[in-house]
Amino acid sequence: MENRTLGSLTVSALGLGCMGMSEFYGTGDEQESIATIHAFLDAGGTLLDTADMYGPFTNEKLVGGAIAGRRSDVVLATKFGNERREDGSWVGINGHPDYVRAACDASLRRLGVDHIDLYYQHRVDKTVPIEDTVGAMAGLVEAGKVRHLGLSEASAETIRRAHAVHPITALQTEYSLWEREPETKVFPVLEELGIGFVPYSPLGRGFLTGQIRSADDFAADDFRRHSPRFQGENLARNLQLVDRVKELAGQKQCTPAQLALAWLLAQGRHIAPIPGTKRRERLAENLGAVGVELTAEDLQLLDELAPAGATAGARYPNMATIDT
Repeated sequence: MENRTLGSLTVSALGLGCMGMSEFYGTGDEQESIATIHAFLDAGGTLLDTADMYGPFTNEKLVGGAIAGRRSDVVLATKFGNERREDGSWVGINGHPDYVRAACDASLRRLGVDHIDLYYQHRVDKTVPIEDTVGAMAGLVEAGKVRHLGLSEASAETIRRAHAVHPITALQTEYSLWEREPETKVFPVLEELGIGFVPYSPLGRGFLTGQIRSADDFAADDFRRHSPRFQGENLARNLQLVDRVKELAGQKQCTPAQLALAWLLAQGRHIAPIPGTKRRERLAENLGAVGVELTAEDLQLLDELAPAGATAGARYPNMATIDT
């Protein structure tokens, strides 16, 4: 697999999002999830993405167990800031320096490693100056516990302020053919400061695979059943978009997922998407996107088929935690 550069960090062009192996996307299979991680590493993938809140806490343990004995093959990314209790209940967004340090130590224990390659603030705590949070994160770098710093769902202003305290290696934010807002507000700042970009939900939470036609397609415990984009008139409009993508994918002799990922990869060498999956079959499909070549005409057509603002509905039922 080819590599990409996020700031000063080299990663595989496609990463692997591990969240769904433990929560949110229906019931997982731990053994299949571990096999999927191993298959990703065997294929030359390096970037594994997890967070303390996934599970909560169990996803880091799963990833840590899967990479035991293969730590040198992995660029390990995890996150703090969405604070939850052991029972899964929600506490809130936390960017206080003491919490940053405690959360890192807890993640290191669960992962079974002595350092984290890329440590993100999962959500910006609007009650704590970003300088204080990133200052504590910089202290983790000085202590050798973390190698690179990242932010998730941060605004352009927040990114600038954070980068002034310590270099930010990567921003992780939702970005795909059905979510293009970062292009206008965030991308210019990333380019100016030399910061990499890691799109999460690069397949629109699975929607861009073309396999989802109704909220009833989701398991009862799948959070997408309640997502505004999968409801009523929003879903009907969004299905029109994905059907256009499916048509072009057929012409390119690839799957819609591969086309959507290939489009992302074509947006810049500083971009490394992290499609999530918990099955080897789906992983193999996603990795096939690396071999899909898109012409300038293909890219222009996709821009026309899925322009910014075309998707109906908000990304989350409550957007209050997103720093805009």
